[in-house]
Amino acid sequence: MSKVLSSTLLLTLLLAIGLVFFLRAASKDRTTVVDVFSSKPPIEVLDGISLWLEGRGWIRDGGDLEKKLLRFRGSVSSSNGLAILLSIYGMVGSACLGLVLVQLYPFLGWWPLLLSALGPVAGAFYQRKASRIEAVELRLISSPESDNSQLRVRAHRDELIAMELELSNSLALASDGSLLSSPI
Repeated sequence: MSKVLSSTLLLTLLLAIGLVFFLRAASKDRTTVVDVFSSKPPIEVLDGISLWLEGRGWIRDGGDLEKKLLRFRGSVSSSNGLAILLSIYGMVGSACLGLVLVQLYPFLGWWPLLLSALGPVAGAFYQRKASRIEAVELRLISSPESDNSQLRVRAHRDELIAMELELSNSLALASDGSLLSSPI
């Protein structure tokens, strides 16, 4: 086996490993818990957040009065464009692996090129893993009668960022700012 072909095989296998890790990261659950503060009364803040969530398609899913907890649920779908892109990447990558195998082991004939048929598996895997039911939980930490509000919100990271950006002015919401400053 020549050094050029063996290094090409190694690089192709590393690309395949990269695709696997990208698939895992794209479908990973990114639920986060953040403490949110407001100078407005708790009832006003909870009503404002509830209306905002319902406007974004979230459905009330009950709660627990003793724990001062509200729950919302919603269905999160995968990106069709990303699924197609991942299928194409998987198909091209596995075809490249097949070409390298044909060059390294000519006795296999053209059969390794059939590996490209595995490409759509990447898109299907992403769609299956990324489509799921998500939840938003709002827990009132401060007293319901107080003038200031303190909430603990558990939700998907993107939903928390949208909430902080869109409701910070109207409801005077503030958090520690870690969501907006995080590089990830």
